[in-house]
Amino acid sequence: MSDRIFETDRMTRRERVEATLNHQPVDRAAIHEQVSYNPGVMAMYTGKTIEGFDYGLDEICTVIGRTLDMCFPPFPPCGTGRVTSDDGFVFQHDNWTAWRVSRPFTDAQGARDWLLARTAALRETPRTSGFALPGQEGQHSGGGQDLRADYRRDMLETQSKIGGAVLCNFSGTGFCGVFDAMGLELFTYFSMDYPDVLADYMRLSTQHELARVHVAADVELSPVILIPEDFSTKQGPIFPPEFLHSHHYPYVKALTEAWHEHGVKVIYHSDGNYKKAIPALIDCGVDGFYCLEPACGMDIVQLKRTYPDMVWAGGIDGVDLMERGEPEDVRAEVHRHIRESNVLAEGGMFIATSAEINPPVKPENFRAMVEAVGELTNPDFAV
Repeated sequence: MSDRIFETDRMTRRERVEATLNHQPVDRAAIHEQVSYNPGVMAMYTGKTIEGFDYGLDEICTVIGRTLDMCFPPFPPCGTGRVTSDDGFVFQHDNWTAWRVSRPFTDAQGARDWLLARTAALRETPRTSGFALPGQEGQHSGGGQDLRADYRRDMLETQSKIGGAVLCNFSGTGFCGVFDAMGLELFTYFSMDYPDVLADYMRLSTQHELARVHVAADVELSPVILIPEDFSTKQGPIFPPEFLHSHHYPYVKALTEAWHEHGVKVIYHSDGNYKKAIPALIDCGVDGFYCLEPACGMDIVQLKRTYPDMVWAGGIDGVDLMERGEPEDVRAEVHRHIRESNVLAEGGMFIATSAEINPPVKPENFRAMVEAVGELTNPDFAV
């Protein structure tokens, strides 16, 4: 598979991603995306006739290899079954998404008991287990050297399928998973009644992740990682600053520092409008931010100008524009981002949507986004 998306490309994809992360000139803007969930895009770039969600990792990786400089791990469609987790949560799958049907508790005390059990299980689990990529779960024997070998094998196996695109994997503290599992209302009561239980879990969860990072992290495999921890609505952060300073930021800082020890850049993700939290997250040491929803007031050009030392990604409106707009509208917005951000001379920004390439996105709009990037190159770029 060629390492070039466009005939005019003068850098490898890895070189372009690294230059973007390091605020250096690029031959063209780098493209980042999650393309796993759109059957029309699969058909467009593979040439296959695809009915419904009848495709898998091979088709997704083909699309990545032909369109992206950087990507998240590819996820195959999850089917339409109903699944019950080991601890009693019931989920309904719908091919590209899933939602929680029921929880094994109904009040704050039940939520506490669930988290206490989860914390106890963590204490009994080796800190160097886990870290599998999609489709590769259950293949790992655990233990420090085993984890490093397994993680390397998984990354290289996925890399071999996506060509020269850089794989941006995930790393988390566990914060988002707790309040998502409980639901916001229950989590609010739980966190007020049992703050020590939450703090104990956060410490242990982050310690496990730190152990895995120090065993598996390898900048040769990828120069960047994503910490995905949603905590905002369209109006602003869900939680007050003092709560985040107690239960979230210290763990983000510790995790960021761990990845930095291995030379890996850290991008932070939240949906919604988290402008008020950006300074605090910068203090945590993160290198940039992903998922910038224009409809929430998160304009990527303005943010890049305000915080020029940060890396920005995910600013193309993924709903109103990509689902309902026309290809010429997409092209115009991509060109605006490239020209007004000065990304060709300065790096520091990836072209990506704010909501991934979900099924409602018109395939022709995704193609327009990709092609628009290739239409604006850096005339002053020297290899």
